[in-house]
Amino acid sequence: MGKLTAPLKPLLLPWVLALGLALALLIGPLPGPWGPAAMALAATAQPAATATAAPGDYGVVVVEHLRVKVPADAVDAWRQAERGSWEPWLDSQPGFLDRQLLWDPEREEGTLLIHWRSEGDWRSIPEAEIEQVQQRFERLARQATGSEQGNPFPLVFEGQLLPQ
Repeated sequence: MGKLTAPLKPLLLPWVLALGLALALLIGPLPGPWGPAAMALAATAQPAATATAAPGDYGVVVVEHLRVKVPADAVDAWRQAERGSWEPWLDSQPGFLDRQLLWDPEREEGTLLIHWRSEGDWRSIPEAEIEQVQQRFERLARQATGSEQGNPFPLVFEGQLLPQ
C-alpha cells in the first residue's frame, strides 16, 4: 500500500478510534480480574499500608460471603433490618470497603458480599461485638416480619472469596 495522501491523514485517527470502540463493544467486558466488577472493587480499595503493618494484613481484598433464607414476602423486611443494624455498624469498622445485598428469587435466599481491605481487618472484630449487632438485626427483623422469636432470616452459608 502506498503513502497516504495529505487529505486522508486527518481522517485516519478518528477511523482508528471508531474501529477500536466497535471492537470493544463486540468483544464485551473482559472476564476475570479486568472485568467491570473487579474494576469497581479496585476503585473502592484503599491503598496498601505503610511498612509498619504486619505482612499479609493489607493490600489484599477479601470478600465475606453469606447467604440467608429470605422468603419472597419478607425481602423488604430483611433489607430494613440490615439497614438498621449491620449497615451502620459495618460503616464504622476499620478495613470495611463495601457491601452488596442480593436476593435470589428462585432459592428465596439473600446473598451478602462484604468487601474487606484484608482478612486481618475482618477477623480482628471481637465475637461479642458481632453478636450484639446480630441480636439487634434479629430484633428488627422480628419487628418487621411480625415474628415472635428466633431469627426470621437464618444463615444457610458462610464463606469467603479471595482475588486470584
